[in-house]
Amino acid sequence: MRRIVSGIIYALSAAIGVLAFIYPFFVDVPLQVHGQAHSQDAPLVTAALVGLSVVALLVELQGRAISAKTVALLGVLVSITSVLRFIETAIPIPGGFSPIFAPIILAGYVFGGRFGFLMGAFTLLASALITGGVGPWLPYQMFTAGWVGMTAGWLPHIKLPASRNAERAKRLQESLTLFALCVLGFVWGLLYGVIMNIYFWPFAVGSASQMWAPGLSLWETLSHYAVFYMVTSLAWDMARAIGNVVLILLLGTATVRALSRFRRRFHFKVRPADA
Repeated sequence: MRRIVSGIIYALSAAIGVLAFIYPFFVDVPLQVHGQAHSQDAPLVTAALVGLSVVALLVELQGRAISAKTVALLGVLVSITSVLRFIETAIPIPGGFSPIFAPIILAGYVFGGRFGFLMGAFTLLASALITGGVGPWLPYQMFTAGWVGMTAGWLPHIKLPASRNAERAKRLQESLTLFALCVLGFVWGLLYGVIMNIYFWPFAVGSASQMWAPGLSLWETLSHYAVFYMVTSLAWDMARAIGNVVLILLLGTATVRALSRFRRRFHFKVRPADA
């Protein structure tokens, strides 16, 4: 029963996130500038996301789906990754590159989608408090970063058939895993920007060929958004995508090994429900 309740909570969180992004396309909302978009509903969305995440964590603990030591690890990883975002604000970094996404992807892959969602959401919350990045955009960043970690948990854990050369098979397995993580990191480097733009795009003003307006068909909306994204965000997000790949190539294998040892030592099991 706790497992079902936990699944419902995560599904509800995802539904709230999707609705928060797309509702301006279906209701008559007053025109707002970028910095004021969602200024009225953002506190409610943030409270709902944080509340549901905490409840989900408590349910997981009560059901012993995760251990207290794993929750402590979640806190440590969130703290470390949040500090990385502080470094990002202190040192100029090209484009939209951020060092926070690689740890979220790697932790989500090792511990599963639910752990990854919590790490992504709480990392953006904690880092915003550290760097002063709190604003109406925050819950949308939290949802999107949570989805980054969740989808990392959906990646299959590659298991090669037993062979005589165990060491060679292990290296090949790690190489295939690293390749899959790099692909995911690259895709999310772009997709994060694609999703986050939707947070303010319905309120933006500019060229009619790039902006949304009530009455546009679905095809017109998608084509306008594609032009808007190509012109304003693609180069910026490409830096994030390439940066994710570089960090995962440099740190991915060692990090996955370390986190996997922790998971085995404390008997953390990634259940099929996380996939």
